[in-house]
Amino acid sequence: MQQTTFWKKYMTNAQLDLSIARYTKVPITWAEDSYVPEFNKLYFIMEGEGFVKTNGKIYYPKPGDLYLLPAGSTQAYGTLNDHNTFGKYWCHFSSKVNDAHLFQIIQAPVFVKPRDPELLIQKFKQLIFYSEKGDLSSGFRIHSILLEIMADFIEQSQDIQFDSRTVPSFEKMDKILQYIESHLHDSLSVEELARIASFHPNYFISVFKKYTGLSPIQFINRQRIERAKHLLLFTDQSVSAIADSLGMEVSYFSRMFREQIGFSPKNYREMISRSGATNTKKKLRMDTEPDYFKDKTDLPE
Repeated sequence: MQQTTFWKKYMTNAQLDLSIARYTKVPITWAEDSYVPEFNKLYFIMEGEGFVKTNGKIYYPKPGDLYLLPAGSTQAYGTLNDHNTFGKYWCHFSSKVNDAHLFQIIQAPVFVKPRDPELLIQKFKQLIFYSEKGDLSSGFRIHSILLEIMADFIEQSQDIQFDSRTVPSFEKMDKILQYIESHLHDSLSVEELARIASFHPNYFISVFKKYTGLSPIQFINRQRIERAKHLLLFTDQSVSAIADSLGMEVSYFSRMFREQIGFSPKNYREMISRSGATNTKKKLRMDTEPDYFKDKTDLPE
């Protein structure tokens, strides 16, 4: 999967919104000939036989398959065996990046074989539980779980393509983000970046904020702090040397670092060092929640 600097930053603006999640043993009447939904659908097949059709191609899902049917695609589905219909976890959700549907921007495969089916089952059970619970914290949990499911889907997809036609100014913005990344040590100005993009400075600020969620100066400072965090963790450079490598006075660098991270650079390094991160350099792993979601709810989707 080709990942430019632009796409990696742009995709962080993705907004996912769950409308419903359930487990269903579908009836023999489960069928739709041809329609174009405004929402995405995930089907995790647990048992049975049936078919789905999207954009003219028909599929026969097997138990253990996770299907993604994107918004805006022409779809159909139905049963094949009156005595062995699908049993499946499923959900409907919207997904947008700015004003565009996520799956118009990225072209994903229709299905994958999850690496850890049991973990995926637990995530669907959590979606069902929190969607029915409906309290304030549930919205945060639902969003987090959906992001995890979609991240896993994308990681397990062999061929993800980006459609730059859906994103005006893609090439210019990608060029700008790459330029910023390679010139963090320079004194970058909005006027300079706007000139590179061939935009008026005011228009450039508006476009930049639309694609990154931050003003150019906020973004540059955020990237400098991320670079500094890496250098503090994985090198022995002094705080002064790190500040200098980012083209900043050490006092200003330390103050900005504390404002964004909550610790001084020195304290941040000491805290992480005590945790063993700089010695082991292990990847962080998220713990999954216990299996206490047992109930299944039947709906005819």
